[in-house]
Amino acid sequence: MIIMVDASSDEPGPRPVTGAAPAVATQAWRRHLPPSVDVDGLDLLAGGSLPRVLATRWANAPAVNVLHSAEHGWRTAADMERATSRVAAGLAARGLRRGDRLALCMETSSLFVDVYLGALRLGVVVVLLNPSCSEAEARHIARDADPAGAVVSDAQRGAWIADAAPSLRAGLVAAASLAEDGAAAPAGLDGVGPSDPALLMYTSGTTGTPKGALLSHGNLLASATALRLAWRWTEQDRLVLALPLFHAHGLGVGLNGTLLSGASAVLLPRFDAAAVLDAASQHRATLFFGVPTMYTRLAAEPRAAELSRLRLCVSGSAPLAAAMHARIEELSGQRILERYGMTETLMNVSNPHDGERRPGTVGLPLPGVELRMADGAAGEIQVRGPNVFGGYWRNPQATAAVLDEDGWFHTGDVGELDEAGYLRIAGRTRELIITGGYNVYPREVEDALSVHPWVAEAAVVGAPSEEWGEVVTAFVVAADPRLDAGTLTRHARAKLAPYKVPRDVRFVAALPRNAMDKVVKQQLVVGEESR
Repeated sequence: MIIMVDASSDEPGPRPVTGAAPAVATQAWRRHLPPSVDVDGLDLLAGGSLPRVLATRWANAPAVNVLHSAEHGWRTAADMERATSRVAAGLAARGLRRGDRLALCMETSSLFVDVYLGALRLGVVVVLLNPSCSEAEARHIARDADPAGAVVSDAQRGAWIADAAPSLRAGLVAAASLAEDGAAAPAGLDGVGPSDPALLMYTSGTTGTPKGALLSHGNLLASATALRLAWRWTEQDRLVLALPLFHAHGLGVGLNGTLLSGASAVLLPRFDAAAVLDAASQHRATLFFGVPTMYTRLAAEPRAAELSRLRLCVSGSAPLAAAMHARIEELSGQRILERYGMTETLMNVSNPHDGERRPGTVGLPLPGVELRMADGAAGEIQVRGPNVFGGYWRNPQATAAVLDEDGWFHTGDVGELDEAGYLRIAGRTRELIITGGYNVYPREVEDALSVHPWVAEAAVVGAPSEEWGEVVTAFVVAADPRLDAGTLTRHARAKLAPYKVPRDVRFVAALPRNAMDKVVKQQLVVGEESR
């Protein structure tokens, strides 16, 4: 059912002002640090690399529990050192050398962690693939990354990778065989430095063909160190880790942060609300990191109040509705901490651990991160720091489009800083809707629609129009069958400038999403009848 809504009866609002001097937040990160930290002497790269830090930490405290999984139970630092050293030796025996690329396509498990860390220790670049990736995705990444070897858990995806990779000289490697190899640790283990390449992560493709973001060991170390400081992460913490490890949220934040901090993690193969609460209780966890969908499901659990046992709950990868933020606080007393990161930069911004956490914002720049807005206090978000990647793999044209000569990464996200310097994300520049000459950012419209109690979720795009250029089009999942376009439009008119009110409302059963809960707007085909 397609419903056209006339929202043109009122005068349009003002055009946005452009050309203002960039607002630069270079020292806001100081507000994240505890008093004991030497702010002026802060060096996020002091450890050299994550493998170097771990080698020292594991040698100094070999009996400490590090990782729990269903298949292995608790594993100590000594267990982790032996297993990852064995993997490194196995990869070396198969001809992989520092700088080679290894495709890793596995479900979350302790074996995944062994392969990932073993490769990093050897200096091999890990190329991450979603274990549920399509044939087109697997072939694209294999052709582009050109891995020397691949560790896979699914034979079909292994065949796609092997067929598409130009020079897979080490072939397909069984992860279990690496774990069982008895070869001696290779020379040069843990010898990588901050500038060495570590991780090749492909963008989600929500705005186009996935590109390979090449992250260095310094990028991984700087981001994890900033989070350790900002979130007061210590050896006493224990994380329930239910995020997929093929993604930056689960790997770069959850796993890397845990290991660097000397903390421990309970690894779950997938998210299940009851399993998260069980793990938190059984293992006396202090931390949980999730995406908004996870918090929605936790809020629906009769045991949601058990979240109060945790020291910190963090949400990211997609916007958390202010209503859900309030709901979790009402149920458990937890004030969820939201943060903002990207594949190309890992973590950039976070609400403070000690201080006000503002719903609807992602907070302040993290330690070491500079942030500026393209047009005064609003506009495209640009960041610079040791967390920012050096460019896209074998794609200088794409790199030049987002990374300027001064090291500023142009995120493509649009936001604004409030009076206290907190960042609010408005949307993507590519998602900008220009209707009748006026700019509309979908995030603002989506937020306005989503606060209606009969709306489960909403996504807004621009539909081509001969008259207006584009018209604001809303795809809505109803939470109540009484919801209709007229009701929703009246609600929107009370909250938005007239030119931002959707002219076209389409009801759908669900919004298309990728593995990390982000709506894939290219799949919202205008004209398709969904209800």
